[in-house]
Amino acid sequence: MKKKIGFIGLGNMGMPMAKNLIEAGYHLQVYNRTTSKTEELDATSITICRTPAEAADGVKILISMLSEDEVLKEAVTGEEGILKTFPAGAVHISMSTIAPDTAEELCKLHKISDNTYVASPVFGRPDAAAARKLFICISGDPDAKEIAKPILEFLGQRIVDFGEKVSGANVVKVAGNFMIITSMEMMAEAYTLAEKNGLDRAQVADFFGTTLFNVPIFQNYGKLIATKQFEPVGFKTKLGFKDTRLTLKIAQASLTPMPTAMLVHNRLQSAVAKGWGESDWVEGVSRGVSEDAGV
Repeated sequence: MKKKIGFIGLGNMGMPMAKNLIEAGYHLQVYNRTTSKTEELDATSITICRTPAEAADGVKILISMLSEDEVLKEAVTGEEGILKTFPAGAVHISMSTIAPDTAEELCKLHKISDNTYVASPVFGRPDAAAARKLFICISGDPDAKEIAKPILEFLGQRIVDFGEKVSGANVVKVAGNFMIITSMEMMAEAYTLAEKNGLDRAQVADFFGTTLFNVPIFQNYGKLIATKQFEPVGFKTKLGFKDTRLTLKIAQASLTPMPTAMLVHNRLQSAVAKGWGESDWVEGVSRGVSEDAGV
């Protein structure tokens, strides 16, 4: 019999991750608010659940991939939440980008229920998730992490441990997303400067992406920004905006001045205000820079 895993959240990232786990031979007890999304999965390898509690019932491991702190909290602590049925000794692997204090709160609630919460946010777009090329951060209880790692190996190319404090991986994830957003802002400004001075912005992006900035962020995001390619949507602008709010929240709590964080927060706040919240965050940043420059 296939080993069962609970799985909650079939969004842009959760769907390819679920498919990879099925391909690896796992049977998923899967919950998603939009039940029709489960039709994309092999019906013989899933049990469709009506609530998070059903997805957590009787499994040793549960993975959640939910995009908002409050949605994750409700899935864990609600009337039909995970903790209603999650067995003693089981491990919840939370792969969401959330506030560190949310992770600490959920960790404490799991301990009260005699099970364990592990933080394991990821870096990578949906195509990287499909190709099992995610970079996975992990933090929390050492024994629980050892249980989680063999599962996570089916989802990514590298797992990096950031210690026993459960919120550690979430700090790294928020910091990383801040760096991506600021890099996009910088590229959008530079390539728009080139365009306004009669140069081919795609050629400029290719030059920098193969010389001074020969790294994936500048190659992959640089190409999207330079060519103004905003489809398909991999990561929504409204989620990028949420992550800038998390950055500022952590910065304020730790008395860390981050003036650049405020700049990109305002960029994405403006994008959401203009109705681009459902668009890719590349558009949220790049289109805003272009419009400011009149191109």
